[in-house]
Amino acid sequence: MNPRTLLADAARRLSEAGVESPRVDAELLLAHVVGRSRAGLLTLDDVADADAGRFDALVEQRADRVPLQHLTGRAPFRLLELAVGPGVFVPRPETEQLVEWALARLSGIDGPLVVDLGSGSGAIALSIAHEHPGARVTAVERDPGALAWTRHNALARAGARDTPVGVVAGDMTDPQLLTELDGRVDLVVSNPPYVPDGARVPREVAEHDPPLALWGGSDGLDVVRGMLGVAARLLRPGGWLGIEHADQQGTALPAVIRSHGGFTAVEDHPDLAGRPRFTTARRA
Repeated sequence: MNPRTLLADAARRLSEAGVESPRVDAELLLAHVVGRSRAGLLTLDDVADADAGRFDALVEQRADRVPLQHLTGRAPFRLLELAVGPGVFVPRPETEQLVEWALARLSGIDGPLVVDLGSGSGAIALSIAHEHPGARVTAVERDPGALAWTRHNALARAGARDTPVGVVAGDMTDPQLLTELDGRVDLVVSNPPYVPDGARVPREVAEHDPPLALWGGSDGLDVVRGMLGVAARLLRPGGWLGIEHADQQGTALPAVIRSHGGFTAVEDHPDLAGRPRFTTARRA
């Protein structure tokens, strides 16, 4: 079958279903089915009937708002490609800037200790380990479904000869979490649950991202409040904390951190679109 005809029809169907990037999603799905890169579709002259049938089924699921990454099984993040699927939060491009900040704080430190609280797919932890060789990174995840993906990706990256990442089943608000690291950690980083209860979110998020990765109480910051004590306990004096947040929390989250009393140099940072995206602080 003609790939251009298939793509035009798929893009139309996805557009009618309200998918934000219908043509891009159609191309990525077809590339996944035929085993090519998206750019490789430019030289694709024919699609076998069996592949066209698989493509049609995937387009139907995407039109029903199943996340694109669940259909391909992969999510790109910085220099990595991570396995994702039902039960784990799909990493977003915005979080890459938090990792960029973290790597800058770790520059020049030999073998830093890093803890990623609420690791999910392991995107933050694995990127830091990959881009700062020698970093000793621990990824903490509470949700059993997400934890399986954390472990899967950590094993895959260890097989790729990256610095191994330790994976721990635990709650980021647990006062007993990782007590053996108290006062020794150079950097604590987190993309915690921060969506206010009852907020409207896209169907891909509401129906497919795990609830434990989303909801953070009436103002979205309940989990963060519980986590700050753990972060303060783990960090060495002068150690750094970085927390992602929702657009509307660029004032509220810094205020919560300041009120804790254990941190200095509290600062909020915008994403590439200029929206408030993550807050950083230093252990007093």
